Amino acid sequence: MAEFRVPERHAQLLEFAQSLTPPAGWKVEVSGDEIIMMAGPSVIHQRNLLIVREQFDAHRPVGLMPSENTDLVSPNVGKLRNPDLTYIPVSVVELGGNEVPAELAEIAVEIVSVSNPENDLVGKVRDYPLMGIPLYLMVDPREGTVVLFSEPSNGSYRQQWTGRFGDTVPIPPPFDFDLTTTNLIRYTT
Repeated sequence: MAEFRVPERHAQLLEFAQSLTPPAGWKVEVSGDEIIMMAGPSVIHQRNLLIVREQFDAHRPVGLMPSENTDLVSPNVGKLRNPDLTYIPVSVVELGGNEVPAELAEIAVEIVSVSNPENDLVGKVRDYPLMGIPLYLMVDPREGTVVLFSEPSNGSYRQQWTGRFGDTVPIPPPFDFDLTTTNLIRYTT
């Protein structure tokens, strides 16, 4: 992966965001020149996340643990992201604190938000490969679609698998299973 230099203003923005204490149920992320604050998700969002998480948990490699809403930080590229679900080494508990180096995450899973879909559809597609996250699974209940990005290289994902709710998603190692999407539901209007 190419080495990136973080402009001083991005480092300051990251430091400022890390000092914030958001209200209960809110998340803080940093992408480029923006601090992004988001409210907690809907019950449809949470149900879809549960359907996905249960399948990943059943295929979780030894030594990895699931974590929801964990701050993944990449100071080398000035990014702080908080995926709906990630799988990280159990050994990160030895680091203490609330942040995990993003390059330790095996996957980031996002259920696209109704209120700010561009964050998941554009911002995270841009940021996650820069942060060294090998897999990004994006579930979009607005459109009934699922996209799996893989093989980060030179700041972007080289591979993209796209399907609809009801399709089976081929999840590569270290999980290595077929994710069933039949029970995912779309947002209601």
